Amino acid sequence: MPADRFSTATRLKALGEQAAARVYRARRPRRNRLTGRAALLALVMCSLVVALAYPIRQYVSQRSDIADQRRKAQEAGRTLDRLRDEKARWQDPAYVEQQARLHLHFVRPGETGYLVQDGTGAGTGAGRKGAGAAERPWYKNLWDGVDSADKR
Repeated sequence: MPADRFSTATRLKALGEQAAARVYRARRPRRNRLTGRAALLALVMCSLVVALAYPIRQYVSQRSDIADQRRKAQEAGRTLDRLRDEKARWQDPAYVEQQARLHLHFVRPGETGYLVQDGTGAGTGAGRKGAGAAERPWYKNLWDGVDSADKR
């Protein structure tokens, strides 16, 4: 008899053993994947996160405050530069004279000062009785105040 005849039976027997092994492996209780070491590592990591959360939040907050203070210092430096420039301009007599002429209507001795109205009918009219204090030149308001104080 040839050996092939029994080879089918042998093969069936091997397949049966393999199937039985698979069933046995499937029924075998699985080990818990979380070991003691893994649990300890997870506990340590959680403790570190909790312990470092507040200091990290403080660090980020302080960095933000530092950035705000640096921005304010730069802004103050720019303001200081602008004010120094303005102070230097006010040290120049020509600039002071220009500002006095422009805002205070000053004139040099021998010059005649004029107030030009724009033609709308609501001019500054220094002599008008109904003119408000904001519409009149400053010196007219000053003398009116002196006159009213003198009458009291």
